[in-house]
Amino acid sequence: MNATPTTRDADLLPAPHTLLEDTQALTFGGVMAAFGLVMLTHLGFVTGQTAGLAVLISYVTGWSFGPIFFAVNLPFYWLGYKRIGLAFTLKTFVAVGLVSGLSMVMPAYVSFGDIHPALGAVLVGMISGAALLALFRHGASLGGIGILGLYLQDKTGFRAGWTQLIFDICLFSAAFLVRDPITVAWSALGALVLNLVIAINHRRDRYIAT
Repeated sequence: MNATPTTRDADLLPAPHTLLEDTQALTFGGVMAAFGLVMLTHLGFVTGQTAGLAVLISYVTGWSFGPIFFAVNLPFYWLGYKRIGLAFTLKTFVAVGLVSGLSMVMPAYVSFGDIHPALGAVLVGMISGAALLALFRHGASLGGIGILGLYLQDKTGFRAGWTQLIFDICLFSAAFLVRDPITVAWSALGALVLNLVIAINHRRDRYIAT
């Protein structure tokens, strides 16, 4: 059987993203992720993954979120390079750097009044989900535990999704030490909305990132 794609098959394959398209996606994803995080911290919420870890450290220490987020992602770039490749690692580094920088600059230009926590949780989840979709579809991420999960899956067979889930359970449990239970509950709603946005809209059988 001939495994070479036919002309018809080749016509159906998606064209690779151009440099301009990747730049637009990284910019959009970075800006929207930073905006979502500014709203999240205004509400006093927490979130999952390395962004959530950086938020918690920021709450406890009073340090700015941006440098913490950049620092906690540094150990994961080598794993990203080994597991996924150089292009992914470089794009992720740019995206993380953009979010870190914008999260420090944006509060000087954006302010919020009263936001009902239910609406805030939904908006944060939707905004952050849209940001991550743009990054995922252009071969980037916001680093962190997802990369570690893939690495451990390769080495041990332990599913990457379980690694992320265990980390987030520990993170939200720790959040009860620095946030009140109601705030943590609203934060969990935001995390649920974010994950629903990703689960429904980022399906490999419907979209192939190149």
